[in-house]
Amino acid sequence: MNIPTQAALLRPGPSPLPRLFSLISLLALLVLALTACSSPPPTGLERVKKAGKISFAMSGGYPPFNFYDTTNTLTGFDVDVAAEVAKRLGVTSAPVTTDWSGIIEGLRSGAYDGILGSMAVTAERGKVVDFSTPYYYSGAQLMVRKGAPFATPAGLAGKTIGVVTGTTFADDAKALGAGEVRLYKDDNQTLMELSTGVVDGVITDRVVGVTAMQGGKFDVVALGSPLRSEDIAVAFRKGDDTLRAEVDRILAAMHADGTLTKLSEKWLHSDITKR
Repeated sequence: MNIPTQAALLRPGPSPLPRLFSLISLLALLVLALTACSSPPPTGLERVKKAGKISFAMSGGYPPFNFYDTTNTLTGFDVDVAAEVAKRLGVTSAPVTTDWSGIIEGLRSGAYDGILGSMAVTAERGKVVDFSTPYYYSGAQLMVRKGAPFATPAGLAGKTIGVVTGTTFADDAKALGAGEVRLYKDDNQTLMELSTGVVDGVITDRVVGVTAMQGGKFDVVALGSPLRSEDIAVAFRKGDDTLRAEVDRILAAMHADGTLTKLSEKWLHSDITKR
């Protein structure tokens, strides 16, 4: 049996310091990793600022608010409002056109930053999106063909009325007692179907209807006064409060300095930005 000598007993063993330093380093890295994981995601406003652009969705088939002109350029009142909002945010405007029927789901899925496409504020929509303050005010208008045998909107009871899919106008058609409510992609289609006699009436925005009367492309007239009024605002995802608040601030400034009025008069030949 080997008995350790006194020198062997006094000889120091391996130092614990390197192992201690390694443990400390590992703990430090773990803390940094946990801190990074727990950092809150960027706010909506931070996201837009970092991207350097803001994407507002619209249908692209809603003249004079948003539509493609003869050069296939997206233009209109909404497009100009979106561009001015982007300018005041310090970013580029990157409008997106999409079918109106799925426009809210696209927003909720993150396909774009907001909807600035003449969307009416409703309690039902307010359950799934948040709205800015209104940037203009309008109403639901019943349109019929020139020479149609209807004296009042009540005459459309039991008739076929066309509306754009996903709009609030389907409820108006049902309230009039329409026999059938036909759904279309946009108002270029509804008004063409009305002009050619496929449907007996169309319900759309008052300004859209008046513009259609004046443009000469559609053989239509307004029947009666607007069925009801609507507040039109920008829609945002739930929780995008910082972005919505900043756009609210910008819209308030555009109301106050007359920018919205000028854009309204440019496109609509009247000021619909005041209640």
